Amino acid sequence: MRHHPHSLAEAVLAGERRGLARAITLIESTRADHREAAEALLADLLPHTGRSIRIGISGVPGVGKSTFIEAFGLHVIGLGHRVAVLAVDPSSPRSGGSILGDKTRMEELSRRPEAFIRPSPAGGTLGGVARRTREAMLACEAAGFDVVIVETVGVGQSETAVADMVDLFLLLLVPGGGDELQGIKKGIVELADVIVVNKADGDLAAAAARAAAEYRNALRLLRPARSGWTPPVLRCSALSGAGIGEVWDTVTAFRERPGATAEIKGRRADQARSWMWNEVSETLLSTLREDDAVGRLLGELEAAVTSGKTTPTAAAQELLARFLAGKKS
Repeated sequence: MRHHPHSLAEAVLAGERRGLARAITLIESTRADHREAAEALLADLLPHTGRSIRIGISGVPGVGKSTFIEAFGLHVIGLGHRVAVLAVDPSSPRSGGSILGDKTRMEELSRRPEAFIRPSPAGGTLGGVARRTREAMLACEAAGFDVVIVETVGVGQSETAVADMVDLFLLLLVPGGGDELQGIKKGIVELADVIVVNKADGDLAAAAARAAAEYRNALRLLRPARSGWTPPVLRCSALSGAGIGEVWDTVTAFRERPGATAEIKGRRADQARSWMWNEVSETLLSTLREDDAVGRLLGELEAAVTSGKTTPTAAAQELLARFLAGKKS
């Protein structure tokens, strides 16, 4: 990178948007020298982090996440806050680049100086959540953004991954109920701290009311994930803005409920521990794949597994044995 990590940290702490963008580019880089610089940058930024509310937002494609986030972000900015949006895009399986461009879908919000929007390709990381999203979140906090939103792809395991890095997980749903309710994975609903039925306007207003009632009934069968908090089911129209204020009021109530400060602090500590072990796993796997001895054996073992000549477990053990033997020598 063109800038020394310490001078880049100074730019981030001064709230310079270009400095923040460059910092996240450095954080997302996979080059070994860039990773070393990124660690130095994060060490400078870490004492200035942790002062935001971290919100994860997910929902199936077509639910209107980008429209909702724009309306929500503009409302929150109007109350004097600064909003950062880390939108984790689906990645092209060939190039690894983003297929979607959330910044282009939040035009008004992206023009506001109090907002920062960063699409990040999800890459090959489990669940479609960018591996470096956590670090990018810290950089945004250090730059003075006190509301950080992580938008997920809304498929597979991404909801679980995002729920493990935020304070509050918001699940966005469309009007429906009945059969559609059956199609929502119980595990995802259990993760939600707030459920919002979007598109509650026009011809869909009645359907949204029915869906909200269905979800409320379903939630009664689940044990609340947090003490003193029953996930509310809200309705809104991101297009008209109706109900958006109530969503923010609910976020505020979540933060200000009795015991919330200690709970969020404990939750973040658990997340940091989990983050550390995730980094250990990712780094070990990357080192294993790059090992020359493993590389020479890999094709042979993959062929043996695919042809049924050996079991995946036996092949994995042989790979690990070769890798560890090389490290001892």
